[in-house]
Amino acid sequence: MDAWRYIVRAEQKNRSVETYLPLILSAAGALGVLPFAINRFMQQEWTAAIIDTVIITGFIALGTYVYRTRRVRVASVAIALLCMGGVVSSVYVNGAVQIYWIFPALVAVFYLIQPHEAALGALVTVAALLPAVLPASETQETATVLITIIVTSAFAFAFSLITSRQREQLLVLATKDPLTGAGNRRALDAKLSEVVNAHRRSGTAATLVLIDLDHFKKVNDVHGHAVGDQILKRVTTIIDLRIRVTDSLYRIGGEEFVVVLEGADLSRAVHLAEQLRTLVYANELVPDHAVTISLGVAELKKGENGNDWLHRADEALYRAKDAGRNSTSISD
Repeated sequence: MDAWRYIVRAEQKNRSVETYLPLILSAAGALGVLPFAINRFMQQEWTAAIIDTVIITGFIALGTYVYRTRRVRVASVAIALLCMGGVVSSVYVNGAVQIYWIFPALVAVFYLIQPHEAALGALVTVAALLPAVLPASETQETATVLITIIVTSAFAFAFSLITSRQREQLLVLATKDPLTGAGNRRALDAKLSEVVNAHRRSGTAATLVLIDLDHFKKVNDVHGHAVGDQILKRVTTIIDLRIRVTDSLYRIGGEEFVVVLEGADLSRAVHLAEQLRTLVYANELVPDHAVTISLGVAELKKGENGNDWLHRADEALYRAKDAGRNSTSISD
């Protein structure tokens, strides 16, 4: 789900076809069923025609919903349920010959929702279809249909599982710093946008703590980059252990970090900043050399965007460095 949320939050020009998958499948489903609905109306098969119309209307409504709201998860689950429910309804109303609609429905379901959810849905759908299919078909034909359904589901499940894992890996590569595991600048930009929007809607307090390691270039020059990397990892661990689960940490430069504190005012953020400064100084990260950090703290103001907010924290950080480093400065 994190992958889906990240894709949906991305800029319009960067959205991939996966963002529009529910919309595409909704359009395909509506267009695929439409000729059958027209034919059944013409033949005055009212019950079947009404079911087809409901399915078409459902596809159009859900496609419109996902296009307008970008709430992919809700639309995906709803479309999956519509696909499975449509197959079951069609088989019971129009006869066992409609069983072949289950194949595109299964493929769509495994594309739309999580693999284990799709597998459960496929199992429930097959169980619901058996009472209608078994009496109407020969044993060999029924066995063939069931086996092909199982094989199709197995392949779709495997493909869905692999795709889901690859998407998660791509998300990590796109949003995580490979050295420390903290979020990267791209993830920070998305987070700032999310927090600013929440603040505009409900006025929820939020504060940034910008952190920079003092004289880090000197540490690299004297002790080597391998030691420098270890320091960055240990500083990340120190921060992670101290911040709340609702806070988030990002590395945005060589030795620069940002902590986003949602629901925290300026005083709470300053208290955290001082604790972090003391903890880093107290830990002997390099033998015979004290590693210190400078911090800038800025609370989100009304009407401010993410860039302006971050810029104020950056200005506060530079004031802390000008004051002699190993200190915390607060933005006005």
